[in-house]
Parts: sequence; structure tokens; C-alpha cells
Amino acid sequence: MSDTDDQALTGPDLGIDGAALADLPDGGLLAGHFQGAKVVLIRKGGVIYGISGKCTHYGGPLEEGLHDGDFLICPWHHACFRPETGEAVRAPAIDPVATFSTEQRGDRVFVTGIKSPQARLSSVLSAPASVVLVGGGSAGFAAAEMLRREGYEGPITIVSADEAAPYDRPNVSKDYLAGTAAPEWMPLRSPDWYRDARVDLQLGTRVEAIDPKKRQILLEDGRSLPYEAMLLAAGATPVRLDVPGATLPHVHYLRTLRDSESIIERAQRAKRAVVVGASFIGLEVAASLTKRGLSVHVVAPDRVPMERVLGAELGGFVRALHEEQGVRFHLGQTLSEIREGSVTLRDGSKLDAELVVLGVGVRPNIELAEKAGLRVDRGVVVDECLRTSAEGIWAAGDIARWPDRYSGEAIRVEHWVVAERQGQTAARNMLGGREPFASAPFFWSQHYDVPINYVGYASSWDEIQVLGSIPDRDCLVAYRQGGKTRAIATIYRDHASMQAQAAMDRADPREVDALVLATAR
Repeated sequence: MSDTDDQALTGPDLGIDGAALADLPDGGLLAGHFQGAKVVLIRKGGVIYGISGKCTHYGGPLEEGLHDGDFLICPWHHACFRPETGEAVRAPAIDPVATFSTEQRGDRVFVTGIKSPQARLSSVLSAPASVVLVGGGSAGFAAAEMLRREGYEGPITIVSADEAAPYDRPNVSKDYLAGTAAPEWMPLRSPDWYRDARVDLQLGTRVEAIDPKKRQILLEDGRSLPYEAMLLAAGATPVRLDVPGATLPHVHYLRTLRDSESIIERAQRAKRAVVVGASFIGLEVAASLTKRGLSVHVVAPDRVPMERVLGAELGGFVRALHEEQGVRFHLGQTLSEIREGSVTLRDGSKLDAELVVLGVGVRPNIELAEKAGLRVDRGVVVDECLRTSAEGIWAAGDIARWPDRYSGEAIRVEHWVVAERQGQTAARNMLGGREPFASAPFFWSQHYDVPINYVGYASSWDEIQVLGSIPDRDCLVAYRQGGKTRAIATIYRDHASMQAQAAMDRADPREVDALVLATAR
């Protein structure tokens, strides 16, 4: 076990020299190494735990994380680990990290060895006869994995319209599309995992209807599947652009792995691309195609890219990042026509394009829920435990509209981490739990070498408070309404982002405001 190929080891050799107890306050972290592996020591009351310093999601540096009193939070994408066992208790990490035994000798603490993985004790309170997961995205996969992790032994079926087994969807517009992530990075699990975990993965399979009374789903091929517990995680579908030429072969939407592969294939034969839409996905596509050497134009009706989510100043900064890389913007514009080799804008101007990517938003796939008589209101309505209005059916991910504890609103968001965490919560509740979904929304967006982390939910605001410097890529941006901080965006202020996540998870607006105030000083 060694981390030396990733980056240089830092801190003391915890096996030979140990660390001074005085350097490790209660709740604090101390980075070191043991036999070539990075280790983080965490002091929790009178006990000191040793845990791997490398997150199992994207390899984030856990020594730069935050211990919130219960879990160690990764600074990159807010995965949470249990110090006692190394278990990945909250997505986006799924796999546990290694743990280490420790020993106190006088006023110093030493690492004495690597612990054997601890067997997970079953916590099943009520086992349904069978579970069907409708949707093979992040929520469906996370639910299946958590059901098995919690000790459920009954049959699990994932019904997915996608042709590919569950994969790392954020990468379809980021590193994979840019050519910097290998194909083997994409699957969340190998085919052997589904076999060994006894998860029946039915790919390329569409659901025709749900019958809540009979507790069965009807498939388009005529088959029916019974369930006692079901998760509806049907995801979303790209909004189709209704302009002449929108169905030409060089015009693409981006939602699935296959979509990304089709864009890559076309990009290898193209020099000029037009991306329609200045959303996070649209601009990530623009960045990825730029990295592949294409000349990229972005067309959008917005005045400022992502102004509705980030505000004018941060949105303008993102635009400047892309312009520095050669991306050209045509804002306040829409397409009037697409032809082979070019597009025409509303003002009559033309842009050359051998590749066109349309990213004008998505719509939640709520048709199955509507037909089944589930309560729907701008999404599938669920309670705090993610239960729908029908007995035995939970919903998660892009379609779910849930009562958010921190904002006090019923919200629906389309974020990967939210979907995974909802799948995990729904799975535990299927087994008899009564666990409210209390995780504040989190997402990250990568633009070249600049990551933006966003915690919370702000559908609107009456004040934006910028702390630090956006142009210097060192800032915290607070979105406030009615005197309350609703959301926080950060660039290279990971510790503040983690603190905001922990405070919002506790539904503590005073703590969030105190964080903003402390940052302003």
C-alpha cells in the first residue's frame, strides 16, 4: 500500500516518530504517513483514529478535509467517511478508505498497523420481499449498493433505459469528453460486482407503466416485474430545440455516455463547434472541446453565462475564463437554423460548425409518476424520507421534489451528488428506517483549472456578498435573501465550503451566517 506515485508524503512518519498529542486538538486533523501511505489522524474525544489520506472518489487529499464531529469530509467533492471504520457514509465516494490502529505512548501517538476491514453489521429493520429500482443512474446505483451494504438479502432489479451500466455521469461533459479520463474510469462498478452482489441489471429496458395497487411495473417488452419496495429515479431528458436542421447528424445532445462518445467521434473529424446554451453543462462541453483543439463558439440568450445561478459577477468571471482559452460568446442570441457546416443566428449572422451541441436544459421524466397517479408538482413530490404519495414507492434524483430542511422550501435539483445521497437515504428507509434526507445540495463545476463548489439552494436572492477576490480565483460568494444566507459558492476556499455544508446539513442558518461574517473579517 503506497501513495508515493500520487504526491510526496508530508508530515511525520507516524510509525517511527509518531506525533505529539499537543499537535492534535479534539476534532482536529494531523497529516503524516505510515509505510509509504498517507495517513490522517483524527482526535474524537479521548480516542485517536487513523484513516487513509486519499479519498476513494477522485483521490482528494483528506488531510485538507474537515471533521464535522461525526464524519471526515473530503475537500474536493464533500464525500464523507466514518473515522471509526473508514466507511464512505455519504456519496460521491462509495468505497471505504483504509483505517489504521493507533497507540499512545506518553505524550505522543503512533500508528502501529493497518486494520483489517470491519464487517458491516446488518441494520435491516424490515426486509421487503423484492426491490425494483427504476433508473440506472446515480440514484439507482447508490440505492442498490446501499441495500447490499445494509445487509438486505432479497432480490434487487435495476431497470435502466441506458445501454451502459451505471457510470460516472459528471465526466461525460468533463474529463471523459475532454479526452483526459480513460474509458475504464467511467463504470461505477465492474460487471462482476453486479453478479456477486446479485443485482439484476436490465439495460436498454424501458418501463411502460407503474401499477401501485398491484405493486408491479410493466415493461415495454410486455413483461411485468413485481415489487414490494420501489425507487423511482427516472432522471431527466434534454430539452429538444425546435429549429430547422436540429435533427442533422452533426447535431448532438449530451446526457448519456453514448452521447458523449458520439460527440467525441464527431469532434475527431471537426475543427469548429457551436455549443448552444451557456449552462454549466454547455460551458463544460465548450471547455472539453477546446481542450481537444476545436474552435468553439457559444450561443445563448443569456446576458451573462449562468447569471441565474451564480450572479453577474461570478458568471462574468466564468465567461472570461473561457474567453482566455479562445471560446467566443454570442449572448442575447438564439439559433434560427442549422445547416450542414454552419448555423444561422437570430440576427442573421452565420457561424461555421462541423459539430453542434445543444444544451438548452433538461426536463424531469415524471410521466410514469403522473400515469400512476402519484402526486406531482414540478417534480415527483416526496416527504422528508423521500416517500411518494403511493405506498411502497420512493423517489430520488432529478425527478424528486423534497422539503429541504435548510431552505425551508420544497425543491428539486439536478445534481449528481444529491441524487446519489438520495438513493442511499431511500435505500435505508426501504429497510424500515425513518431517516430524513437532510443533506444540503452540493455540486461542483470544472472550467479548465478552476473548480467552483456550490452548497445550498438559492432560487433567488436580494443580495450577493463577495468575500475575497473573484478575479484572483480566491473567493466565497454568499447568496442571501431576507437576511439569510441561502447558498455559498467558492473558488479555492474548500474549508469554507465544507464548513457551509456541515452547517447547512444541521439546518443552522446562524452558523452559516457566522461563517460568512468570519470570512469577511
